[in-house]
Amino acid sequence: MKEFDVVIVGAGPVGLFLACELGLAGCSVLVLEREAEPGSPWRAEPLGMRGLFGTSVKAFHRRGMLHPLLVAAGVGDDSGANVDSDEPSPPPIAGHFAGIMLDPADVDLAALPFRLPSPAPEFVMTSLVAIETVLSERAAKLGVQVRYGASVSAITQDDESVVVHAGDGEYVGRWVVGCDGGRSAVRGLAGFEFVGTEPQFTGYTMLASIADQEKLSPGFFNLTPTGLYIRMSAQGHIGMMDFDGGAFDRSQQPTREHLQAVLRRVSGTDVTLSEVHLASSFTDRSMQATTYRRGRVLLAGDAAHIHSPLGGQGLNTGLGDAVNLGWKLAATVRGNAPDGLLDTYSGERHPIGARVLDWSRAQVEVMRPDPHAQAAQGFIRNLLGTRDGTTYVFQRISGAWIHYDLGGKHPLVGRNAPDFRLEDGTRLGDLMHDGRGVTLDFSADRSLHEAAMGWEGGIRYAAGRARNDLGVGAVLIRPDGVVVWADGRDPDRAAFEQAAGRWFGSPAI
Repeated sequence: MKEFDVVIVGAGPVGLFLACELGLAGCSVLVLEREAEPGSPWRAEPLGMRGLFGTSVKAFHRRGMLHPLLVAAGVGDDSGANVDSDEPSPPPIAGHFAGIMLDPADVDLAALPFRLPSPAPEFVMTSLVAIETVLSERAAKLGVQVRYGASVSAITQDDESVVVHAGDGEYVGRWVVGCDGGRSAVRGLAGFEFVGTEPQFTGYTMLASIADQEKLSPGFFNLTPTGLYIRMSAQGHIGMMDFDGGAFDRSQQPTREHLQAVLRRVSGTDVTLSEVHLASSFTDRSMQATTYRRGRVLLAGDAAHIHSPLGGQGLNTGLGDAVNLGWKLAATVRGNAPDGLLDTYSGERHPIGARVLDWSRAQVEVMRPDPHAQAAQGFIRNLLGTRDGTTYVFQRISGAWIHYDLGGKHPLVGRNAPDFRLEDGTRLGDLMHDGRGVTLDFSADRSLHEAAMGWEGGIRYAAGRARNDLGVGAVLIRPDGVVVWADGRDPDRAAFEQAAGRWFGSPAI
């Protein structure tokens, strides 16, 4: 029975991105997936369409996967980012709050913290299949093994390893990470506590033939006095929200008659579904694991937190989990992690997940079909008609709001690093392809250079003037793109060494 450094359960985007991060660091990785084979109608266009927002797209950029991602999304190299400008480009799509669409022209980019132009666009619309194809190809190149048709039935762990029983086999990992979705087997078998709030609605998504679709209002989101329905870009791709308290059991397969009755109720029409090709239901149940780690078992993505799909936060939050966890778990596997590094994963990401759940709950409350909620809808529409209101919501959707409390004095510390560009054209994103941290020294301070060389195995050093240094003289950036130290024109070597030691351990020399 072969032992792996890490066994990941779930071959969706979160599990595969995590596998790539670990493989890049030289870890042996096995991914177990319960589905018999990759790809399904639910993951391909149109049902599997998802939006990747700024922080997620940046993660692909920093690992050299931006071009394959854009090609898979059908964008090619045309990211829409004016990277030669001194100002970031406006987003092509700004998203929505509670079904109320935002106008991208009303996003005040100057009000967002520490932004620079980047090849990584603010938004990419693509499918789960496309994302998983890009990640699967990268994982294979990094030596990651993926086994399909392996449904997990038992997990046992001790102080040294975890045994996963899946399909007809047993697999041993020094660590196990559950990335196996909202009904995670790993979460239940490992004894994680999962708490939260019960649903207010049943949602449906379907691909259907509509005999008289002209009876449905045009437009993407249609809020009505009895619910909401969404007309996707593809003909016959419909989403619905029925505020029934989540009464429809997801274990039931919705019939054509049931779906037609719901659509008629929420649309206020007598529209007819002549045939339903694919359909599924979901709810706005909002639950979160109380911790993301129990012993040698960790959770990421929907296995750690579930909520309604409003705002497209699920996939993006899950990818954020994978990026945050990957380098920390890899350092732990290699034995060069500073004390407590792995525990910062749950410490940093759990509050992010909690705020995303509240963001989802707030939208559901505004959308409820009663006079109080409809009064709130009018109030929210007025706020979103302002530049400040639109910018605030876009900041929440895009991930620009995320700020870890890392104790640094500089306001850039704890934030996702801007894509600094040196005068020779090198970008921060270009320097992060190998998964190491980065020291950018715009001051070319010899003392700082000497200090940085002590961590050259885990931190890349690059010096030179920046096209726009945002007023800093030097920055230290973790492998996940988070700034852990920043200083002014005259960098403090001692402060740099303290930050490097905290996040990267003792210097090699």
